[in-house]
Amino acid sequence: MQPQNVRLLRTETHDCGYFDGRAAQNLVVDPDWPQRELLFGDALRAGFRRSGDHIYRPSCPGCRACVAARIPVEAFLPDRSQRRCIARNRDITVSEGPARIDDERFGLFQRYVAARHAGGGMDEARAIDIERFAGSSWGDTRFLELRLAGSLVAVAVTDHTPAGLSAVYTFFEPGLAHRGLGTLAILSQIAEARRLELPHLYLGFWINGHPKMDYKARFRPLEVLDAGRWSTHTPASADVGPRP
Repeated sequence: MQPQNVRLLRTETHDCGYFDGRAAQNLVVDPDWPQRELLFGDALRAGFRRSGDHIYRPSCPGCRACVAARIPVEAFLPDRSQRRCIARNRDITVSEGPARIDDERFGLFQRYVAARHAGGGMDEARAIDIERFAGSSWGDTRFLELRLAGSLVAVAVTDHTPAGLSAVYTFFEPGLAHRGLGTLAILSQIAEARRLELPHLYLGFWINGHPKMDYKARFRPLEVLDAGRWSTHTPASADVGPRP
C-alpha cells in the first residue's frame, strides 16, 4: 500500500487500552476508499490491521510500543510447549465456517467475555455487534471453529488475503483453560495458512513484555515491522518491557 495513494485519517486521542495514563491514537484508511479488499493485503504488509470495516494502525503521541507482528508459516516450528498443546488436543476437530454469529457462537462468546474480559466494554454486546466487529462488508473473513465431541469450544476469526491470513480475534471456552485453546487456535491458523500456501499469519500488534500481548513472541520465528522493514525478532535478556 502506497500511503501517498491512499487517504489516511487520524482519530481523536483516547485512553490507551494497554497502559494506564497513556493516550492512544490511530491512523485509519478512509472508510469511503473504494475497493478496500484490494488494498488490504498491502495494508497488512504495511503494519495495518482490521476491526469491523476499518483498516487502522496505532499512531500514538510519544509511544511506539505496539509493533506489527507476523509468523512466516513455512519457517515456523512449534516449541516443546506447543507440541504438548497439539498432543493434548488430538481429540479436537478443526473446520471452517462463515463469519456469522448464531446462538451457539454467541453463547461461547458471552462465556468467554464474562470470564476473561468482564467490564471491558463487550459485556453487553449483541450478536449483531459481534458480527460487525468480527467481519466486514468488504473482506473475506471466516471462522475457524474448534470442536470437542461436537461441541464448539473455540472460534478463531480469520481474514483471508493474498498476503496471508490475519488473526482478528479468538474466543474460547473458559472452563477448558488446561487445554490452551488460544495457543491451539493460532497453531490451527498457521496450519491453515500452510495448507493454502500463504506466506504469513499476521498477529496484529505485539507489545514486548506486556502480559496481555507478549504470548505472541512464543511463536517463532516472529517477524516484526520496524521503520518500514520486516525483520526476525531475536529474544534477548535486554527485552524487559515495551519500547517507550
